Amino acid sequence: MSLGIMATINQTITGETAELIAADFDITVEVETFELSDLLKEEELDVSQLESRAPIVTIMGHVDHGKTSLLDKIRETRIASGEAGGITQHIGAYHLKVGGNSITFLDTPGHEAFTSMRARGANITDIVVLVVAADDKVQPQTIEAIQHARAADVPIIVAVNKIDRPESDPMRIQQELLAHELIPEDLGGSNIFVKVSAKTGEGIDELLEMIHLQAEILELKSTPKGSARGTIIESRVRKGQGPVGTVLVQRGTIKIGDFFVMGSIHGRIRAMFNESGVPLVEAGPSIPVEISGLSNVPEVGELFVVLDDEKNARLIAEEHEYKLRAETIREQQKTSLDNLFNKIEEGEATELRLILKGDVQGSVEALKTSIEQIGDERISPRFLLCAVGNVTETDITLASASDAIIVGFNVQMDAKAREIRANEGVDVRLYDVIYNALDDIKAAMEGLLEPEIREEIVGHLEIREVFSSGKNGMVVGGLVTDGKMYRNCMIRVLRNEKNIFEGSIISLKRFKDDVQEVLQNYECGLVLEFSEIENGDIVEAYEQIEESAKL
Repeated sequence: MSLGIMATINQTITGETAELIAADFDITVEVETFELSDLLKEEELDVSQLESRAPIVTIMGHVDHGKTSLLDKIRETRIASGEAGGITQHIGAYHLKVGGNSITFLDTPGHEAFTSMRARGANITDIVVLVVAADDKVQPQTIEAIQHARAADVPIIVAVNKIDRPESDPMRIQQELLAHELIPEDLGGSNIFVKVSAKTGEGIDELLEMIHLQAEILELKSTPKGSARGTIIESRVRKGQGPVGTVLVQRGTIKIGDFFVMGSIHGRIRAMFNESGVPLVEAGPSIPVEISGLSNVPEVGELFVVLDDEKNARLIAEEHEYKLRAETIREQQKTSLDNLFNKIEEGEATELRLILKGDVQGSVEALKTSIEQIGDERISPRFLLCAVGNVTETDITLASASDAIIVGFNVQMDAKAREIRANEGVDVRLYDVIYNALDDIKAAMEGLLEPEIREEIVGHLEIREVFSSGKNGMVVGGLVTDGKMYRNCMIRVLRNEKNIFEGSIISLKRFKDDVQEVLQNYECGLVLEFSEIENGDIVEAYEQIEESAKL
């Protein structure tokens, strides 16, 4: 209390205060620092415990080049037919026994909006299988996939697909990929090229053999012992189960009942399933499993760590959430303070308020990233909420209060939400293909912008005679040198190419008759509200055309 600290017997005091008090009693205090994050540090690997693990293979490439169809043929299942528009919009993870060996496949979406999802796929993978259609060419997403794989320093195996088609040309694909430094082994390079057909199954055995060969060269090892760790590759809210996440185990073994933490989310594994929905009791390295028992929906790409007790898991999650909240508040304040003066000077920037709801976290994140790229300095999207799950009553209330649009991706609207929406008049758009969502949002943002005014020159008239000033203005005569003049059109008077007057034509005459317009090479008389006009001045007629703003 003499130091000004009102602490009771049960309260903690800082290390410095403890040292000062102890010094009064001639006692030396050693202050030990301990960070909760120390609990998340990875243990040293014991070489004697290392065992060979299954390779994690990511299928990458452009949309509609046959990635999922190829994986289907390997698994003999049907995935692509169940996807909207026939394109994969989630990460699929599959642990398969193929030819007596285990492989974990990650199927990543090919559409450009899913760049971040493909990037995550490359960062947790051992081998990339780049699928390129032999009847097409190297597309932007193919190049992007190569860049992601290179950034992650992952070997690339090229699968030239659709060789069964008559118009296929595998040699052309090989030539195009040479420009991106993917050189086949038969040309002295290090990249394996395999010709395959997802339709007939041709070349698939050779592709699997090459994957095993590459995995042997990499000597992939991990340990099923020690603290289990992994990466969240997908998350969603499932009816009856609440938040669930797909974890790709990277070391250790996760079991039912384990306490875990991932970012600001903690929990205890209540149930575990493989990709086919079969319940599991435990899962080791390279195995993807869906777990339930999460306190919330985790961010995709989040580190998953198993801890010994629930208390530490909760403390770490709370500390992470506190830091995250502090950063968010600071970011919002910074933005508003930085832009305050500009908004006052230039007129407040327009924003489109959005609430995003998706079936899985990866889709929400990908959609948000794509929408952020649509805006410019005139208009920007503002996300009030980005979450997983159906559109609920709470979402409608929030949208109504903040004048926001709700965009749902692969989700439905609750019955109660439908009822409230009818009363509140909230705009709810539900989509199952991302292209349509982006097009509509772009159109909505353009609709909020002020229309652009474009000036178009109509014609020019040379002043040949200045008559007396009438009761309505100065009467002049002239020749239309190009274009036309029409009554009430906007004009500017030019003298030596300088603008000396702006106004409009009050009256237009041909001889003694009033006319609406006078065309090129015809003389006419006009009345202007400009008394200082002289012979030789040029009258330039123009009109202002209003056009919808474009982003």
